[in-house]
Amino acid sequence: MKNLKNRLLILTFMVSGFMYSQHTSFDVNISGKGDPILLFPGFSCPGAVWDDVVTELSKTNECHVFTLAGFGDVPAIATPWLPKIKEEIITYIFDNNLKQITLIGHSLGGALSLWLGTEKTLDLKTIITVDALPSIGALMMPNFDSKTIVYDDPYNKQLLDMSDENFEAMATQMASGMVLNESKKETIKDWIVETDRKTYVYGYTDLLKLDLRTDISKITTPLLVLAAVMPYGLETAKKTYQEQYKNHGSYKIKFAEESAHFIMYDQPQWLLEAIKMELN
Repeated sequence: MKNLKNRLLILTFMVSGFMYSQHTSFDVNISGKGDPILLFPGFSCPGAVWDDVVTELSKTNECHVFTLAGFGDVPAIATPWLPKIKEEIITYIFDNNLKQITLIGHSLGGALSLWLGTEKTLDLKTIITVDALPSIGALMMPNFDSKTIVYDDPYNKQLLDMSDENFEAMATQMASGMVLNESKKETIKDWIVETDRKTYVYGYTDLLKLDLRTDISKITTPLLVLAAVMPYGLETAKKTYQEQYKNHGSYKIKFAEESAHFIMYDQPQWLLEAIKMELN
């Protein structure tokens, strides 16, 4: 009997270790009960970016809040970074038998949500993207071709070799343009600085390589797009989103006035009400 118990303990340990090894590309915090909501942060952000939203949503739903590898205090993983995250999220969903799932993603997390939305094997209820595009590369580069994006290029090398002081100065400048709420600029800057440098460089390369403008036509799940207006104005925002999402055909879109990229910090009540309305 003692030998049998020992064998069972060893087997349990081996199974637990195997399950853990399948989910090394993110950490998840779970709160609340109800239909599951998976919340993905933007690039360089930990799951804490969703704290205020989750405080409310966890009253009616089971919230799974992700922090991706290389962000916050989650250890980095090797490239290809984003494809590994996507595949391990799918494994996580099946391991936990999640059904009628709502995906909510900000920026990178929104692109990841769209990518997951193209998977026919997942039982999705709705997708909500927050200031996210199917192809960030197409926004930044004319005549964009994802095949031309590579890890080994001069700009990436420059970022990898940049001193900590210069990188922090760059992060400060970036953060100042992504949020209007003055009290959050330092937080966002710190998140950028704390990001594993290789993840920052090569992970962003993975994001640039991701072009879902055609593939979003495969998404049959209801899709709500929440878009920031600042700093370029409503007409420019409308044009950008119409062009990027045109192949989906039936998405809904709402524009957050007086908000930059981090809508959850610039217009928190507007964001929460838009999400709740979609969930209900």
